[in-house]
Amino acid sequence: MRRTGLVGLAGLILIGCSSPPPRNTDAVGPLAITALSDATPSGDTVSVLSVRPPAAFVTEPADPTHKPFNILVLSGGGADGAYAAGALVGWSEAGSRPRFDVVTGISTGALIGTLAFLGPDYDPELKHFYTTVTDADLLDRRSLLGALLSDALADPEPLAKQIAAMVDDKFLAAIAAEHRKGRRLYVGTTHLDARRLVVWDMGEIASRGTPADRALFRRVLLASTAAPGFFPPVPIPVEVDGKKYEELHVDGGATASLFFRPPQVPWAEAVRLGDRPLVGSNLYVIVAGKLYPDPDRVERKLIPVVTDSLVTLVAAQTRSDLVRLYAEAREAGMSYRLAAIPAAVPASPDPMSFDPAWMARLFEAGRKRAAAGTLWRTTPPGAAPGEEVPDRTGTRLTTTGGK
Repeated sequence: MRRTGLVGLAGLILIGCSSPPPRNTDAVGPLAITALSDATPSGDTVSVLSVRPPAAFVTEPADPTHKPFNILVLSGGGADGAYAAGALVGWSEAGSRPRFDVVTGISTGALIGTLAFLGPDYDPELKHFYTTVTDADLLDRRSLLGALLSDALADPEPLAKQIAAMVDDKFLAAIAAEHRKGRRLYVGTTHLDARRLVVWDMGEIASRGTPADRALFRRVLLASTAAPGFFPPVPIPVEVDGKKYEELHVDGGATASLFFRPPQVPWAEAVRLGDRPLVGSNLYVIVAGKLYPDPDRVERKLIPVVTDSLVTLVAAQTRSDLVRLYAEAREAGMSYRLAAIPAAVPASPDPMSFDPAWMARLFEAGRKRAAAGTLWRTTPPGAAPGEEVPDRTGTRLTTTGGK
């Protein structure tokens, strides 16, 4: 989720000594504030191409007169994001990585996606971050007593400094330049009080170019990586109908493992493309983790049972989101390509522990598969052999092919 950098990031995660503004607990506020813009900074009117819900899947061929869109969706996954980073670098090495029209990311995927949005020139940063950083580069762990008396197990100030070092004025200018070309970068966070996913248009924020917007860009990235309980919520000041509020935002993975946003095009282009503007486009989804966690014997004690149950729940939510994206892609006429850590590749023992040795192995596994052209599957979870949900009629069991 996350090198030396600017020091003045304490304000990212600290509330001032004066009384804070009232908290906004209404989901309407953030949704209105962060709604997709209807105009680019240059004043060009744009249209959001939404997926319509007709009954049948789309089967007609792509319109040969327009270039297909390329959309990249990145999930959360902590240190397992090293696999996704390696996949992007290997994809560049293969020479087949497209220029993405839309990139969406949550948690560690937000950091990866922000770099991926700017293209292969930032591959060295991806490799450096996901093969060399350690826990000490990202967080300060609190004592057990300190954690119990606060809102998190760790202080993310080192990560905030890393984000500040990356997101300088030059970096924001590069994001803004791509946004003006019609490309879009979206990051998801969870509005804690409203219990809702919020999607931030990072290119629009970068395009305004003020110090406040630079700070907001950094805050959003920090919030998207703020795993609840592990990192504290990130306070974000907002204004709703002229009134000032404060919102608490945490990891977007608390409400969605990943999310899809369609491209934006000028109105004239949308009309020309007609009712099927996404036909022939490509949806690429990279999961920072395994579709099915490795089985393991669970110790019958409170913490292991709860922990393993949560891991199972998160994996199930991710699979559900991936199946939904597959259905949307089929309905819209897009191709669907999914990548995740293969079952045979060991994942990190603890995705919230940043061990360079483990991360380097995952990075290399993703890089090799992408460079070799074996990264993708075209089916959703549950469709491959061995992924079926078994039906049982009793407790006398045999393995497949057994006697």
